Amino acid sequence: MPSCCRFCQRNRLIAALSDATVVVEAGWRSGSLNTAGHAAALGRPLGAVPGPITSTASAGCHRLMREYDARCITSSDDVRELAGWGDGALFPDPMDDRTDRTTRVIDALSVRTEKDLAQIARSSGLAPAEVEVELGLLALAGGVEQGSRGWRRVVSRAR
Repeated sequence: MPSCCRFCQRNRLIAALSDATVVVEAGWRSGSLNTAGHAAALGRPLGAVPGPITSTASAGCHRLMREYDARCITSSDDVRELAGWGDGALFPDPMDDRTDRTTRVIDALSVRTEKDLAQIARSSGLAPAEVEVELGLLALAGGVEQGSRGWRRVVSRAR
């Protein structure tokens, strides 16, 4: 079997087994774009770490952001959020005693972007009054914080 076919098979496997795919400074015809294409086709989250817009080594990442709606990755927190590891944990904590409403509110929040009460209520499918209760409890526990534009999840560093 030609080596290019093995690379394509490997790229498909990598995309299928990954929670998210992040491409770092890829050229226009980079092999990592093949993996990213497979990830996009599978509906996996896609991120890109581009370099300068004038650099040919970044043309592939800029293409991913333009054509595949890849998220611009600027930190490890971005990668954790992209992969769905918002709190930095690889696996859910089995001792975590969350109610379904709490989980819905947490899932509606972002680590990076503040959301107002109406956005959180819409995303969670809960009434605004229910969201307020859950946000209050989460704030007391240190899981969320309120900023000038709304609420966001807090990434816990210590586990």
